[in-house]
Amino acid sequence: MKGSRWTLAVAVLAAACGRGDRRAATGDSAVAGTATADSTAVPAGESRLEGFQNPESARYDAELDVWYVSNVNGSPLAKDGNGYISRLKGDGTMDSLKFIAGGVGGVTLNAPKGLALQGDTLWVADIQSVRGFDRRTGKPVASVDVKGSKFLNDAAAGPDGIYITDTGFEGSAKGMDHTGPDRIYRITGRKATVALESDSLAGPNGIAWDGAGKRFIVVPFAGAVVRAWTPGSKALTALGTTKGQLDGVELLDPDRILITSWADSSLFVLDHGTVTPVTGGLPSPADIGIDTKRNRVAIPLLLENRVEFRALPAPGKGMP
Repeated sequence: MKGSRWTLAVAVLAAACGRGDRRAATGDSAVAGTATADSTAVPAGESRLEGFQNPESARYDAELDVWYVSNVNGSPLAKDGNGYISRLKGDGTMDSLKFIAGGVGGVTLNAPKGLALQGDTLWVADIQSVRGFDRRTGKPVASVDVKGSKFLNDAAAGPDGIYITDTGFEGSAKGMDHTGPDRIYRITGRKATVALESDSLAGPNGIAWDGAGKRFIVVPFAGAVVRAWTPGSKALTALGTTKGQLDGVELLDPDRILITSWADSSLFVLDHGTVTPVTGGLPSPADIGIDTKRNRVAIPLLLENRVEFRALPAPGKGMP
């Protein structure tokens, strides 16, 4: 997939993120802690939280019963120092809009994206670096420069380190191009190494650890095939074909994979190669997180500056 040009989707992404949104909050007090009610309100029992600035990833911390949400706050490639991490209460209401903020308390954050928890450290993919923060206090504890990377995107904790996808995007006159190489990096001992490089990754975006299968599930933005990969192997296993432009991925159980797609603004389940739609009407759905205590999924809508919360689908269930 090297050299493939997904300029339509990524140009929209770059332009929209770069200009921001007038609905974005300017401080902690600007964000309402309840679901909004308007002409596009989501159905009863579901909720949303407004006021973010290009929210890209949501990660639930079961022990602390909080959510972390990364905010790109501008161009996804700009090293502008204004990115931040929000912390939400477990019920999805705001706790601290700028729990971790670039330029405050020695924090460097440019365009934070994927989030992963490992022990007491919250790891964040940030363009060409991976940064670690104390999940309780927000204080910076580590920063790893990933040499050779271009667009570090999602993060997942594996059995032997933190794994990070590199989608292989670069800035261009049209916004961004997918030029590759397509890689997965491993962070261990404060060092980054290339764990896998393959054109078949097709602009790897979301990544999730499958503990039962002892493998990662990887979804592409510049492709349509969901794949499994076992660390240490160079082989990728195709699990199913979708409409493409995939972003977030989480496992519901060893057989069912929850995925978001920009291609049709949807959330769907992939089960043994079969795609079952869960819900549509989700423009720019980014990196999802799941709360198994409340059986909910958080869906950041990158270009809409909000996070949607929906019930997790029961086995065999899709759109009503």
